[in-house]
Amino acid sequence: MLTTNDLMTIDPETVTADVPLREVVAVMNRANIRQVLVVDGKKLVGIVTDRDVRLAVNSPLTTEEPLQRLELLNGFKAKDCMTSNPRCVTPETPIHKVAELLSMYKFGALPVVKDDALVGIITVTDLLNQMALIPEPKS
Repeated sequence: MLTTNDLMTIDPETVTADVPLREVVAVMNRANIRQVLVVDGKKLVGIVTDRDVRLAVNSPLTTEEPLQRLELLNGFKAKDCMTSNPRCVTPETPIHKVAELLSMYKFGALPVVKDDALVGIITVTDLLNQMALIPEPKS
């Protein structure tokens, strides 16, 4: 049986809670990812997704001017738009349970923790890549 440990990304990209949102976006762009985990040491404290960033920057209180949006990225910190204490899985969690959680909550990823320490992340893309390896049935 496949487990989270078989498919997860080890040593995922992380930031601290006080990092400006501009740096969170830079990490996402550099690593070509949609989620950045927020840590305090090795302890997971939150997750910032590309959707969280869009919601923060596209607030109805802002104008459409790019300069104001850039100022928002500099003014907000990761802790201002992260989801605190996100739902997590362990390395031993069966993949079918991971898929169930991702689908049920419409998440793009789940942090992987062991003994209260962040050890990885598993994404919808990880599951799809695994599914792509399944051979087509012969007719």
